[in-house]
Amino acid sequence: MPRGRIKEALDRGLVTVNGRAAKPSAWVREGDEIVGEIPDVPSRAPRPEALPVRVVHEDADLLVVDKPAGQVVHPGAGHFRGTLVSALMGRAGTTLSDLGGPDRPGIVHRLDKDTSGLILVAKNNRAHRALAEQFQTRSLAKTYLALVRGRPEFDQGSVDRPLGRHPKIKEKMAVSDRDTAREALTRYRVKERYKYAALLEVKPVTGRTHQIRVHLASIGHPIVGDLLYAVRHQSAGGQGAEAPRMGLHAWRIELAHPKSGKLMKFEAPLPEDFQKMIDEAKKAK
Repeated sequence: MPRGRIKEALDRGLVTVNGRAAKPSAWVREGDEIVGEIPDVPSRAPRPEALPVRVVHEDADLLVVDKPAGQVVHPGAGHFRGTLVSALMGRAGTTLSDLGGPDRPGIVHRLDKDTSGLILVAKNNRAHRALAEQFQTRSLAKTYLALVRGRPEFDQGSVDRPLGRHPKIKEKMAVSDRDTAREALTRYRVKERYKYAALLEVKPVTGRTHQIRVHLASIGHPIVGDLLYAVRHQSAGGQGAEAPRMGLHAWRIELAHPKSGKLMKFEAPLPEDFQKMIDEAKKAK
């Protein structure tokens, strides 16, 4: 049973020790009587919702969507409503592949909740398989824009470091030399330099969880506003103001159409809140 469910029951006063509501930090001793009720887990199956979807391209096989920062792609722990999947299911006449399972129809790849930008959606299983193959063979190219803290020493470079689960914090990934770590390669180029920050074009060659975030943090340039891998409440200008979002945007994507094989290129403009972060970095003195 996930610890989060048990903690939620404790926080709601549904668990007692010797007749008294217990806190998660309570110590127990031999002979104590623990009585509690653990609520059932809500169904993870997504439901259609009438939510806006920014469609960049649509045809019979493929959807290209510009996802806003703050939106979860598919249902998961603590996120069952307001997902991109629910929004897609709520679009009239939209069909979605089912190869990804019942909780992520159409989803071939994902973006972190706080990352904005382009995501591909398969409308049928044939398209899903074709797109998945492009990810596996690395023939599909993605370019991100990342606003990072500090000033990179070189105008371009790469980070070639294996990634694995963080040994102590389950939500995090980390550079790792364990046998279970997986190869990960990220290339970057400095697009603009500011006094306390830089705007990078980033191309992940592999597609590991949190890859760009971990790799950039590992070389001393964490993404501005990344509350998991960077210091909290640190602005691009170095003034200590809280960033409004994480400075990572899936900017461009190049792929072969899953049916025709035609080369396709798409670009998502910078969101207004991201542009304001860049403007703040430019004004820093």
